[in-house]
Formats: sequence, structure tokens, C-alpha cells
Amino acid sequence: MLLKNKNAVIYGAGGSIGGAVARAFASEGAKVFLSGRTMESLKKVAEDITASGGQSETEIVDALDEKSVNDYVDTVGKKAERIDISFNAIGIEDTQGSPLADMSLEDFIRPIKLAMQTQFLTAKAVSKIMMKQGAGVIMSITASPAGKAYSLVGGFGPACSALEGFSRNLASELGPFGIRVVNIRSAGSPDSRPFVDALGQETDLSKTFIKKMEDDTMLKKLPPMVEIASVAVFLASDMASAMTGTTANVTCGTTMD
Repeated sequence: MLLKNKNAVIYGAGGSIGGAVARAFASEGAKVFLSGRTMESLKKVAEDITASGGQSETEIVDALDEKSVNDYVDTVGKKAERIDISFNAIGIEDTQGSPLADMSLEDFIRPIKLAMQTQFLTAKAVSKIMMKQGAGVIMSITASPAGKAYSLVGGFGPACSALEGFSRNLASELGPFGIRVVNIRSAGSPDSRPFVDALGQETDLSKTFIKKMEDDTMLKKLPPMVEIASVAVFLASDMASAMTGTTANVTCGTTMD
């Protein structure tokens, strides 16, 4: 098992990507600490993990609140004695589909502010523990607009770009302490909740939009969540011990950098 005896903290673990990564981490031997804002969704992920023979614990945590994050990381750190992996996949409340010229400042700034706020708080909290350990992996996730210009994505594209820049800078600072900082860039997963909900509406617009996203990739498909989760496992494992300050491209060829 690639993550045997590892402890992983996951924010937004009740969501599609967070849940998929949590299940993948657990299947590779990690004990996963699941956090989010809704206990019902967290328990569903925990039940899946338990049914597969994995280990998990759940906790309500506001990943945008400094005290909530600090208290949680401190509690997990004392209970588990070490934190090996931190993955933040919370939603950033982005507004898309509207031209920038028509968008309010509030709608544009929100995803940028939330992305930077939560990633900064969670990375700062866990880095103190990882620095004492002399090891650890801090992981985040972005999307294709970080590497390619798209219209009508509002502040989501700038938020993704800012997060990738933050990840690189953080890696530079934490590298001397044995801490790796990596990011995953996805093109969006057709089996994730937003896509499933859109397809469930059976509208021509949703089908056209998803078909356009597929056509934008070199492979003419979108990456399912299991592929993103598999990459997350690899990046968190010792097999990727030489990788830091970088973004793993899981866009099926939407972007090339």
C-alpha cells in the first residue's frame, strides 16, 4: 500500500473530489481525517471507507475560519501524533456564465478571496506540525482555466492561477524542512456532482457545454474522479518524493504546461 501508516487531513471531504481522494487515500492504507461543513455528506464518505476496510474520522470544520482550522489541526496532530498529508478541496463559491463586463465586483472577487483564504489558513496550520516532523505533503487542486484563457469563468480562472502561484511559493519556503507542496490541475470530471446535476437537467445547454469541454482536450474526453484520485495518491506517496513546487496536469490535454 502506497500510503500505509500515513495520516491525511482532508478539507471538503464530503464533496465529489474530496470524497474520491479520501476513499483513494484510505484504500492505500492512510487513516483519513474527514472535515467539512455538513456531517451527513462526511458520514457517507466515512461509511464507504469503513465498508472497504479503511480508517477514518469525521469532524465539522470551517476551513475559512482561522480558529476552527487551527483547533482542528492541533487536535488531529495530538491524536494521530503526526500529519503526513493535507488536502484542501473545499468549494470557492464561484459565479460563472456571466461576462466580466457585467459581473459585480463581489462575484468576481469571491472565489479568489475564498481560495486564497482557505489555502493559506490550512497550509499555515499544518506546516508548523510538518516542520517539526521534517516531512509532509500539502496538496491542492485547480482546473484548466489556470493554464488556458476561457471566457465567462468569472473569478474562477484567476483564483486557480493564484492558487498555483501560492503553491509554488509555499514549496520554495517549506522545501528545506522536507515538506512537499503539490497541486493537481483537472479539466473537470464528468462523474462529479456538478456535472451529474447538470446532465440530470437534460438541457441542450448543459450537453453542449460538456461536449465543448471534451473537444477542448487532446484526448477528447474528461478525466473521471478515479483518475484524479489516483494521481493524488501518487503525489502523496514516497514514489513522488522528488516532486514539489509543481502542478500535475490531469486535464486530458486541455493545457500543456
